[in-house]
Amino acid sequence: MTTIVWVTLIFISWLAATISGIAGFGGSLIILPVFSILIGAKKAIPILTIAWMMGNFSRAALGYREIIWKPVIYFCLGALPAAVIGSRIFVELPTGLIMKGIAIFLFVIVVLRHAGVKLYLQEKWFIPWGVLVGFLSAVLGSAGPIGAVAFLGLNLTPTAYVASEAVTAVVMHLTKTAIYGRYSLLNLQDVIVGVVLGSAMVVGSWTARHLIKNMAKKLFGNFVDILLIVAGMLLFLGR
Repeated sequence: MTTIVWVTLIFISWLAATISGIAGFGGSLIILPVFSILIGAKKAIPILTIAWMMGNFSRAALGYREIIWKPVIYFCLGALPAAVIGSRIFVELPTGLIMKGIAIFLFVIVVLRHAGVKLYLQEKWFIPWGVLVGFLSAVLGSAGPIGAVAFLGLNLTPTAYVASEAVTAVVMHLTKTAIYGRYSLLNLQDVIVGVVLGSAMVVGSWTARHLIKNMAKKLFGNFVDILLIVAGMLLFLGR
């Protein structure tokens, strides 16, 4: 890769991690299209899995004292096996209809939030929700907006929400990395690229942590809603 490509990838990785560190998701909205163009769509998802794993681990580490562990564990119980299954078939599964369905779902969530409807999942429902997110994350490369919906309903502080959601992402990305390696979708060069870009994401997580510490809850909620709408639009208009 040329120097310009490297600089672009590193900057986009930092920016994506900063956005995700504030909202708990959203970085993939800019990073997947750019990476797919610069390094190819088939390479992008396995490499990004390594980078996102590092970025999410740093988000969880920075806010570990505020993690709400019980719903996180329930979520991971469902997400881990689903991520294994999704990782093994993600290349072959047609995703267009799935993406449009998710887009409509996200639009409905934003409308309900602004209509004053309380979005709350009981802890036992975090397991099947984790199954859904784990599978979609492996198939689509990211399902952050769907995972965010469950944790938004817990009415956590911004930092607790981001850290708790990040733990689930680490589990999914670690699982996908193992599967991609097993099926030769990752080589040593891909791993090196992923680690370099993951380091940029760690810096982005640190940046985001300092930005959200004093962010008003209403401003945080509006930022999340805007990202949900943008995510829905891109998914609906995508492949």
